[in-house]
Order: sequence, then structure tokens, then C-alpha cells
Amino acid sequence: MKPQIPFDNSYARLPDRFFARTQPTPVAEPQLIHLNRALALNLGLDPDWLASPAGTEILAGNRIAEGSEPIATAYAGHQFGNFVPQLGDGRALLLGEVLDRDGQRRDIQLKGSGPTPFSRRGDGRAALGPVLREYLVSEAMAALGIPTTRALAAVATGERVVRETLLPGAVLTRIAASHIRVGTFQFFAARDDIAGLRALADYVLERHYPEARAAEKPYHALLAEVAARQAELVARWLLVGFIHGVMNTDNMSVAGETIDYGPCAFMDAYHPRTVFSSIDQHARYAYGAQPQIALWNLSRLAEALLPLLDPDEPRAVTEAEEALSSFGPRFEAAFHGGLNRKLGLATMQEGDPVLAGDLLKLMAENQADFTLTFRNLSRACEAAEADEAVRSLFVDPTAYDRWAVRWRQRQAEEPGDAASKAAAMRAVNPAFIPRNHRVEEMIEAAVERADFAPFEDLLAVLARPYDDQPMYARYAEAPRGGGIGYRTFCGT
Repeated sequence: MKPQIPFDNSYARLPDRFFARTQPTPVAEPQLIHLNRALALNLGLDPDWLASPAGTEILAGNRIAEGSEPIATAYAGHQFGNFVPQLGDGRALLLGEVLDRDGQRRDIQLKGSGPTPFSRRGDGRAALGPVLREYLVSEAMAALGIPTTRALAAVATGERVVRETLLPGAVLTRIAASHIRVGTFQFFAARDDIAGLRALADYVLERHYPEARAAEKPYHALLAEVAARQAELVARWLLVGFIHGVMNTDNMSVAGETIDYGPCAFMDAYHPRTVFSSIDQHARYAYGAQPQIALWNLSRLAEALLPLLDPDEPRAVTEAEEALSSFGPRFEAAFHGGLNRKLGLATMQEGDPVLAGDLLKLMAENQADFTLTFRNLSRACEAAEADEAVRSLFVDPTAYDRWAVRWRQRQAEEPGDAASKAAAMRAVNPAFIPRNHRVEEMIEAAVERADFAPFEDLLAVLARPYDDQPMYARYAEAPRGGGIGYRTFCGT
């Protein structure tokens, strides 16, 4: 069967210093674990062919499809605040690009496809656990309505990778609007490669921000647009309790998508200082720190763009500061507007941020589960007797009682009946998230017993996060102890 992927590559036509042309390293016994058939159709691909032995060979890196131009892209980055001038795709290859059903350009990338010139003595492989985690969490994020890279396929390699122990290997096929990062700009800026920097900026304008390209100051507009998308994105993370875990500049997509699901996790018991990543020793990337880190990363992008903003450095700095000045207001509007919707408030009044902030403070003091608190509020909105389900989440239930009086007074000022308000709340307060203990159970079953049934079950549940699914009620339950002490790992 002849491979059928309608590649229409553009990044591979940029100058050679943007990437390294590299072939994937074949694996021993590729076996398809899961194919995202709906996504394949959206990309204009034949899912039956992709699931065939010939398609699986391509998804494993054992075979190159016609029109594919495998490249490992170059980038730099600040990792936990420390600048590394050369990173790059050390275990990933961009196979090429396709135009989806909506005419949007999408990257197709293999992750875990073997060493590249950027591997830095690494094996270029991926373990099964992290592949399944990224597949599951990225698809959950998409179902939650949050901009994200997507997972097209997971393939077992039939080989072992060496980490702390020997682990089964796998390859993830990742789909993205692009894989261009803040660190990609930093790569050229660190080398004083102004021509490369300009070529990259022009490419990003053409691919992601065509309206900004037509602006009087296109590079200023580019920086402002990237900042706006990041403000909206991080606000959406916070509204579902998501913690990225490793917000290095090489993990921030300029397209505004969530990218690189390493030590990520969803918060159980609410606290703004929650950290899960085992390598984040100083809580740099804690839940509540994510907006500030996003702005810090954007400031590094602004520094890289200074030569394009104005030949006079002081004027360029002024341009950059102006472009970034809207980040704070944009984030606040997105976050507080989202909190209002989670509380069933369709309009915004002056005291609303205080009302929402007081609830979050009480949740932190009482170790209340983030997702369950808001989901149960959706029920309490419609029937006061449902308050007990919320109260039971608080160490001191009377703390909720006092706050609920104010909430109901504020809700009474909103138009619409209780049923419509409750429905609106359910549409933004998920019943199901990738609970960390369930994700770990899924990974253990797959790694230790080659049992992928828990993975399939979780995928099915998380595809409908806002729906009540009584048969899957156990997946909505919080872990014992509120998940405190849980740790995640990068998997590299």
C-alpha cells in the first residue's frame, strides 16, 4: 500500500542553519498502541491506512513517507532561568507539514525517533510512560477547549530504553500549529544572526500572524500578538487547575499552544504554590507563578527581537515594553472573566474579583479540591440542598457557608433562571480531568503488564470532560490526601 500523506513543507525550505536534516532510527518491532482516527481525518489522512502495517512503519520511524523531509529543528532556551545557547530537537523529528480540512498548516512530528545532532549524548528515545502521559493529557486539554499540540498516534517500539531502570520504548506522533518556540528566536539572537532572526520572524508572521504582517510595525505587532495569546493560554490553564511544570523558554510555543507535556499535572487540592515537578526545587513553575513566568519568557522573546524592532537600542526597548504592556490586563481580563463564568456570573461587576478570590483563599485554607468544588457549585447553583457536596470538601464547612451567602446574593443580580445558570456553569467546570492517581495507574498497567485498557478508558472519559458520565464516576473522584506530595518526572 503506497503511503498517503499530502506533505506541503515550508519550514524545511528555510536556510539550513535552522535545522539538521536527520533520518529517524528504525525500531525493532513497531506495534500501534492507539491511533487518533478523528484527528487523522481532520488532517486529511486515511486512518485505515495509518493503522495498517505500512502506516505503522511510518509512525514508528521505520519508513519515510513520500514527500517527508525529516529535520531536527534548532533552538536555544532558558531552562529554570539559566540560558543554554544550543538545545534543539534531541529526540524528535519534524517529518513535514500538511494542510488540514480547514486549510490550517500542521506539523507532523515524531517524538522518540532516535538521536539527532542535538541529542547531547542522549539516546533520542522515549519511554512508554511519558508517551502515554503526553498523549492522554494533550488530548484532554483539547477536549477542555485549551489550545494545545495534539497526539495522532502512539507506537510501541519492541525495545527497551535505559532510564533509572529498563523501560519499554514508544514513539509519539505529535501534531502542532508549529514547533517554533521562544527559544528558536533566542538561538539566532545568541549568535547575532540578524538575517536568521529576520527570516524566522517573517516566517512566523506569514504562518501564524498574517494580520500583524500588514501592520505599520510588523515585528512590534508580532510580539504583541504572541503576548496576547500567551496571556489567554495561561489564564485557561489556571481555570482548570493545570500546571505545566517546566515553563522554560524552549517550551513556549509562539503559536500560543500548550507544548511539551513533561512533568505536567492537574491540581487536586487547591493551593497557588502547588508544584509537582521533581526538578522544580524552588517552585519556579508553581501553579500561581505561571502568569509571571509567561511574562518573563515573553521578555526574553522581546530581547531577542530588539534588533528588528529598531536599530536604536533604547527605542527598541521602548517598543518592546509597549508591546508587552498589554499582557497583564489581557491575562487579568481572561482569568477573572473565566472565574466569573465558573461561578455562573455572565456579567462583570466591580466586586467580582474579590468574591472569586475569597473563594480561592478559603479553598487553599481548607484543602478543597479545585475541580470538584467548582463542579459541585454548578449543582448548588440550581438546588441549595446540593451545598452539602461542596461543604464536604472543606475542612471547615462553615467557611463555605459564609461565602455562599455572598455568592447567592451576587447570582440573584444575574439574568436567567437557576437551571440555565447551572447549565452554563457545567459547560465551563469540568467533571473529569486527568487525575494524577488515575494517570499513574494507567501508566503502571501499560508499563508493567502491557495492559492498555486503562489508557483506552481514560481517553474515552476525558474526551467528554463536561458531561456527567455516571458509569465512569470513579474517574472524577479526588485522591486520598488531596494529592499532596505527588511528584512528576520529565521522562527524558
